[in-house]
Amino acid sequence: MLEASALSDPGQIRQTNQDTYRIVPELGLYLLADGMGGARGGERASQLAVDSVVEILSGSNHRDAAALLGAVEEANERVLSESMRDPRLEGMGTTLVAALETGAHDVAIASVGDSRAYLLSNNRLRAITEDQTWVQEVGRNLGLDEEALKNHPMRHVLTMAVGVGTAIRIRYYAVELEQNDLMMLSSDGLHGVVQTEVIERILNDDSSLASKCKELINAAHAAGSPDNITVILIRARQQNPGRLLP
Repeated sequence: MLEASALSDPGQIRQTNQDTYRIVPELGLYLLADGMGGARGGERASQLAVDSVVEILSGSNHRDAAALLGAVEEANERVLSESMRDPRLEGMGTTLVAALETGAHDVAIASVGDSRAYLLSNNRLRAITEDQTWVQEVGRNLGLDEEALKNHPMRHVLTMAVGVGTAIRIRYYAVELEQNDLMMLSSDGLHGVVQTEVIERILNDDSSLASKCKELINAAHAAGSPDNITVILIRARQQNPGRLLP
């Protein structure tokens, strides 16, 4: 069995929260989306993407990796279609990271954009997902160092998002969780401003998942996060030897 907790916050600057998250225990489904395209468009895009995946998987006879990827593809079509129908929503889109329990501790992960999934195992934190951003897919390939990438004018540009085009590239990962492994899904309002060492320390403390979520939000505030902040924590509670698959 997996247990989970989540928390979302507007952050230091924004008046609205365009992040959407959902925990659906009966489906073993965990979703986080970070919308873009103005206050109304970003909020609508993230909500529609999350709602679409939940609806599609709820009606699916097979909740496996293929079903998850198909649901994300359909969510992309729905967000794009709505943005084309309503001029007020033109250009809206959203990141999406989705985790689906496919076995006792087997988890399928699909991601689009720069919302992330992390794994804390044996007290060490590492990223599972890779960002679909200019920095990750272009800047590093050009040989730019981390300091240059940190200050580059293209550093916030996504190379892929849900709802911005008919063709979508979805990154897929499979994870087998061991007892007490902790998975974190987060928007860039958290991982974009809080140092990995700080996140790792908070996740390793003895507090409850709900308390860890609050501590992470507080850490993002302390770091001056300019964006919405959302975190989902998922913990494995039963013994099951495992590994992270490529």
